[in-house]
Amino acid sequence: MKKTDTTPLWVFLAFSSIETRKGALILLWSSLIFSFYCLPWVMYFDDNKWIGKLFLIDDWSWFAMMLPMTAWYWLSLRWIDKNSSW
Repeated sequence: MKKTDTTPLWVFLAFSSIETRKGALILLWSSLIFSFYCLPWVMYFDDNKWIGKLFLIDDWSWFAMMLPMTAWYWLSLRWIDKNSSW
């Protein structure tokens, strides 16, 4: 992404090394999927051993960090789409 005079810094920092809209969508979807993974599934399924091995996260800290990051990417993508900055 190329920074213009009208591009806010928060949008530029989100996609500074991404050149295309497709790359931005891949980043957005992967961060959304990882946010879903970061839910503490172990807290809800104590009786299944394989869930404890597959989902290693047992608190809300990772999800609390991933949710604002995903929102930031989404808002940045929305700003770029409205201003035709690709």
